[in-house]
Amino acid sequence: MLGFGTGLGLIVAIGAQNAYLLRIGLASPPRTVVAAVLICVTADAALIIAGIAGVGALVGSAPLILVVARYAGAAFLIVYGALAARRALRGSESLQPDGSKALVRPLLALLAMTWLNPHVYLDTLVLLGTIANQQPDAARWWFGAGAVIGSVFWFTSLGFAARLLRPLFARSVTWRILDAVIALVLFVIAGSLLVGM
Repeated sequence: MLGFGTGLGLIVAIGAQNAYLLRIGLASPPRTVVAAVLICVTADAALIIAGIAGVGALVGSAPLILVVARYAGAAFLIVYGALAARRALRGSESLQPDGSKALVRPLLALLAMTWLNPHVYLDTLVLLGTIANQQPDAARWWFGAGAVIGSVFWFTSLGFAARLLRPLFARSVTWRILDAVIALVLFVIAGSLLVGM
């Protein structure tokens, strides 16, 4: 239960990955949403397990890895923030998927937002790994299982519950507001990465 609550507490905050998964859930066909949820869950599970296995301590002892990831992640988030800001200004978004690109393009962007975001490493490898390893031997893996279940619950809910908001997003102005919020979130996260927070 502790792992479930701690894992949820770390991933529920609106970040780049969550905002983009919401966007995918709103506008993409079900197969894209399934693939997107699987990407998020698999990445979280792999990183949580690696953190419990001790990779977090290794990453913590090699700060250059985090510095490179921080700047690469910030650059990526700035580019995607600019694209979201452009969509917000143009207001041309709709709920219709864009054909053959409806699967590949959003999933590639989601993979980049997942793996180029240094916060995901800090939250899963370092923080969850550290908390898990403070538990008694067998309990640390139960903690990790709870954190993974929290991740599955959150990403599945976010990806598929987004469909409930589709009537609201039938209007262009709602898309413009969402894209403006996504741009703001991406710029704030990029800024925090650049100043080292």
